[in-house]
Amino acid sequence: MGEEKDAGTDSAARVERYSWYALGVLVLVCLLNFVDRQLLTILAVDIKHDLKIDDGQFGFLYGTAFGVFYALFGIPLGKLADRYARTRLLSLGLALWSGMTALSGLSGNFMQLGAARIGVGVGEATAGPCAYSLLSDYFPPRRRATAIAIYSAGIYLGGGISLFLGTSIASAWNRAFPVGARPFDLAGWQAAFLAVGVPGLLLSMWVRSLREPRRGRFEGVVVPDVPPRLAFGAFVADLGTIVPPFTIVAAARRGGRALLENIVGLGVIAASVAALTFLLGDMVQWIALGTGIYAIYSWACALRRDDPPAFEVIWASKSIVGLNIGYGLISAISYASSAFGPLFAMQYHGISPTAVALVVGGMAAMGGALGVIAGGALGDRVGVNGQNSRRVLVVLGASALSVAPNLVSLTTNSPTVFLFCIFPMWFLMSVGLGGASGAMVNIVPASIRATATAAFFLGATILGLAMGPYAAGRISTEFSSLRVGLGAMLLLFPLAFGALLLSWQDCRRRERKIGT
Repeated sequence: MGEEKDAGTDSAARVERYSWYALGVLVLVCLLNFVDRQLLTILAVDIKHDLKIDDGQFGFLYGTAFGVFYALFGIPLGKLADRYARTRLLSLGLALWSGMTALSGLSGNFMQLGAARIGVGVGEATAGPCAYSLLSDYFPPRRRATAIAIYSAGIYLGGGISLFLGTSIASAWNRAFPVGARPFDLAGWQAAFLAVGVPGLLLSMWVRSLREPRRGRFEGVVVPDVPPRLAFGAFVADLGTIVPPFTIVAAARRGGRALLENIVGLGVIAASVAALTFLLGDMVQWIALGTGIYAIYSWACALRRDDPPAFEVIWASKSIVGLNIGYGLISAISYASSAFGPLFAMQYHGISPTAVALVVGGMAAMGGALGVIAGGALGDRVGVNGQNSRRVLVVLGASALSVAPNLVSLTTNSPTVFLFCIFPMWFLMSVGLGGASGAMVNIVPASIRATATAAFFLGATILGLAMGPYAAGRISTEFSSLRVGLGAMLLLFPLAFGALLLSWQDCRRRERKIGT
């Protein structure tokens, strides 16, 4: 692996320039990540019509099918990123999710598209842990949250660009090739998936060329490299702690007590899945979600025994747990808005798909990108000298302010008022991501930063992505009102604020102990 020299003014300047170059490449990765993820939303009308699915099933495709496997593979891939060259791993993941995005365009039914979304989720599980860990070694602590926030701006830029690309490609295809004259009988929405998947394969080669920074270089610690053979051997072992049914075998190897603990947990989760299926239907949703929760439970039990220090940081620290749950619940609201916002604008305000892509998508992308950068920069400014409690306050304050534009956008009958709410709503909600991610990478030690990042995404994935869009879609289906479905998600704000307050209090207690 390549290593940069940190001594000397000239060398440091060169490293600084290269860090910004690497950040630019990683922003493109993040942007493409969310183009591939969000493309589904602007194509919702055609996909629902052609595949004959309802809002609840669409929420499953957007959230659960992607999110559960994103979370499930995020942990072992995050741990692999703590042992293996992150640029190589990210390049492989990018190639995988781009290929599966292209395959989404060949889907002819609900199950096929769901399988392709699972593949996208597995590939994208490499992105966050690798990028956060790389940026933490490209940039010193005083600029780390800002760098991660700039990277995260790709989320909103990609989401906005996906609306424009999806509409443009699908419309152009349908105009050029009417029904009966389509090449390979592909609809416009299928052509759009194929068109956006291919560039990712080229970008993966660019990512592979990035220089691998030395781990922990700014913390003054030496994190030894792990030979690739041992890194992948540990990865296979990690899969056994989180991927069913290998989790039972791995638990048995740890002893009878561990096996009993695992089986009891599996029984409780299976009973919950059966009860929810009986009460609500949607068996595939609950089986997928139950599988994800069981996998996380198995991993936490294994981590407690195999790596107690990492367990203490990730699962026993109120600072991290409160932050992960709080931001996860905020994510449920934002993911529900991402999944159904374009459809809401078209159904309730009569805004055309093209206008939704340009105006709604553009303002959401601008607000989100500026907000996440502002959140990271503000977190760095107020969080000097390790005051992470102030970073958490940034998340809490911005999220509280976002309630107003969220509420107004859902209750107004004026298209003009609705459009005016888009920018402030996404700006304020995305400030939370910049602050939360900056707090997280500064709280945890360098040696487990990628693993902790994967755990951070668990909250945003299981609570946010796997539940938010499905819940909004299911409520919408039950009440025949997308407004009711999205409005119900706002009830999560008080729960999120409670979790973030818990994180703030624990951060403050730790700071008093060390006198900051």
